[in-house]
Amino acid sequence: MFKVIPNGENRIDIELSGKMDAEEMRVALDELLSKSENIENGKMLYVDIDFHLPSLGAIGIELSHFPLMLGLIKKFDRAAVLTDKAWLQKASELEGLLIPGLEIKAFNRDQKADAEAWLSS
Repeated sequence: MFKVIPNGENRIDIELSGKMDAEEMRVALDELLSKSENIENGKMLYVDIDFHLPSLGAIGIELSHFPLMLGLIKKFDRAAVLTDKAWLQKASELEGLLIPGLEIKAFNRDQKADAEAWLSS
């Protein structure tokens, strides 16, 4: 499951759970692009409910959307990731170091208030 929830004028929240196949990834990316269309200087809150690596087909769909995703990323300044998986926290923050203009910070799932405060600061 990949749920995109608008949260104010320039913020979206994303809930991730389970393993995504190619069709689910296509729908998720279309929804993400659609709901982010008018965002500028945006904030994003990722919530890992029960994340599993996507299928190879889903990764292929994600790669085929790469040019569109680059444009999407430029709409956001900050992203907070809520997860209790240490490897996902490290991967998220590393991704933030690799993407100019996007700061990503990981938090444990019980630190939602801290994540919200960081996004607002």
